[in-house]
Amino acid sequence: MASPKKLTAEEIDAQDAEVLNRLGYKQELKRELTSLGNMGMALSVVCISSGLTSLFEYGLNTGGPVVMVWGWIVVSFFTLMVALSLAEITSAYPTSGGLYFFAAMLSNKKWKPFSCWMTGWFNLIGQFAVTAGIDFGIAMMVGALVAVGTDGQWSPSPGAIVGIHIAVCFSHAVANSLGPKVMKHINSFSTVWQVVAPTVILITILAKAPTHQSGTFVFTYFNNNTGWTSTGWVVLTGILTSQFTMTGYDSSAHLAEETKSASISAPTGMVMAVVVSAVMGFFFIVGLLFCIQDLDNTVNSATGFPVMQIIFDSVGNRAGAIVLMVVLIIACWLCGFCSITSNSRMVYAFSRDGAIPGSTMWHAIEPRTKTPINAVWLSALIAALLGLPYLGNSTAFSAVTSVATIGLYLSYGVPILCKLLNQKQFRPGPLHLGKFSPIVGSIALIWILFITILFVLPPVNPVDAVSMNYACLAVGCVTLGAGGNKKKKKQARRN
Repeated sequence: MASPKKLTAEEIDAQDAEVLNRLGYKQELKRELTSLGNMGMALSVVCISSGLTSLFEYGLNTGGPVVMVWGWIVVSFFTLMVALSLAEITSAYPTSGGLYFFAAMLSNKKWKPFSCWMTGWFNLIGQFAVTAGIDFGIAMMVGALVAVGTDGQWSPSPGAIVGIHIAVCFSHAVANSLGPKVMKHINSFSTVWQVVAPTVILITILAKAPTHQSGTFVFTYFNNNTGWTSTGWVVLTGILTSQFTMTGYDSSAHLAEETKSASISAPTGMVMAVVVSAVMGFFFIVGLLFCIQDLDNTVNSATGFPVMQIIFDSVGNRAGAIVLMVVLIIACWLCGFCSITSNSRMVYAFSRDGAIPGSTMWHAIEPRTKTPINAVWLSALIAALLGLPYLGNSTAFSAVTSVATIGLYLSYGVPILCKLLNQKQFRPGPLHLGKFSPIVGSIALIWILFITILFVLPPVNPVDAVSMNYACLAVGCVTLGAGGNKKKKKQARRN
């Protein structure tokens, strides 16, 4: 029997363009990403180096090692259920719009405008918050690095942290404006670095640490510095460390129009990014916990950054600690770069459908680079502005991460719900879950509802103007603002 004819690159691109055309869009972006490149982009946005290290102090205080380790396993399982559900839909509708387009295709006529509109806005705000959280984490790392380098003679003020945050956002916008070929090379490097960085750090600190914590400490020790007396409350709020890290894998869908054989490559990239991140994240958490020399000293580190303290205590000298932190910061910078890329593609797609004020400006494509540069800079600007509340509220970072988690997962949940309610109108793509689709989708939806409620809870007690979790207020404002814009909603409906 003759083997199937192998398609040329031009024929694959033509097939992808035809699929996109059937979905109602013209091919405008250049397809440079392979399946591995798409997976690498999602892996870089999830980025365990960024998410886990930025919230490591939160995790140590909110439940400690036992919640961090076992919470990671639980969160990873349910995140995989969500990713599998979204991957199945991505295979059927491989567009840059991603989630809001899924909601539109899977809703009934009555609810279609509302579901796709709200999904789009929750996804957009969630992505802005994710990018802000990543870049803010980088700013905190840089501040800790300088503090160690100056032997504690300089410690970053809130103003300095915000200034660094804005500079990092600017650097990501510049890099994303250079075109798809540069993006492809940076993404390829990032894919490798996201694996190399935590591996090098773990091997070094495990080998150099003077002593190691016991398995009992790593897997069973509970620590509570939140002010809450309820163990259950602390455990539930403590999984934010894991769940914030396991976000952003929808970037595989947003980059579908720049991915070859997108109906297969994009969903595969999404699922593989979650699987690889889950495995790497487990070892990263456990390795760092084993290397803690003194828990109180780590939590109350003079650097303001516990991971830096763990590295410094393990390596035993300032120069070695600085080198490892630079390795970590590079991984996080690459994460932020990929997050802006994904974020800008969502801006491009959503404005292409007339859903954002000034839509014509935001979905414009720069002719030479075939890049939505205006969308790139808008994404960077909003991420930079989201760092400003830290000037007046030290818990603002936790609020931003909560908004990121809630916004993204609400946008993940709507198309999954629509698919469950309208299963008969779903026409699966090349990759699908078959008879397991309703089961996996139901598990994913229950988890999304659970964490949505969870992450509006105040993480510390007593609750006051400073310690309050403002995520519920932010999400409420998004809901009212997006839901009340009737003119734009009608415009988007016509498109």
